[in-house]
Amino acid sequence: MRKKMKNKSYAVIGLGQFGMTVALTLAEANCDVLAIDDKDDNVQDIAEKVSYAVKADVRDPGILESFGVQNVDVAVIAVAENMEASITATMQVKELGVPFVMAKAMNSLHGRILEKIGADKVIYPEHSMGIRVARNLLSSGFVDMFELSSDFSMAEFKIPREWIGKTLRELKVREKYNINLIGLKHGDKMNMNVAPDEVFPADCTVVAAGANSDLNKVSEN
Repeated sequence: MRKKMKNKSYAVIGLGQFGMTVALTLAEANCDVLAIDDKDDNVQDIAEKVSYAVKADVRDPGILESFGVQNVDVAVIAVAENMEASITATMQVKELGVPFVMAKAMNSLHGRILEKIGADKVIYPEHSMGIRVARNLLSSGFVDMFELSSDFSMAEFKIPREWIGKTLRELKVREKYNINLIGLKHGDKMNMNVAPDEVFPADCTVVAAGANSDLNKVSEN
């Protein structure tokens, strides 16, 4: 493989928009990525950007083993639109002993089938994004919001007026607001190691995690 493995190794099966994004993001993080799809164009588009890219029909018996999928740490099954390929690929990687298998599902029935044949985590990207968009619309104080559960989220919001010019030590964010500060963001730069005596500037946004009700209270200030 082209890149030296420094992190976990991944197999991404299915290079539609979702699978392509997952594979490229992992590759950009210097992970060892094996990308598999049944379309030449998709394989060619990603070939120079991942460790190894190959065209294959995952429904063929033994095909994944021939590419060494059994050696990866995580397999992402992203061929949800073709239920037969999705189920077959999930069964194969589980039988090969891949430690963690994440599979994309199109609907709840598909998801239940994937769970029954061994998928460690089933995801519904469109559903999750829909919830995220709706919550962002409802919570106008947030720049962005990522749901961790039905009650807890990680959110980015403009720094509250009363925080400007103060330090983390002075604010006592966790004690007073019941949220956990993840970092401060200036433009595209993220500071995740905020010193206790670092002054909060006026032109930053705050990234924090906590209960939705507590995050809403802070962002509205």
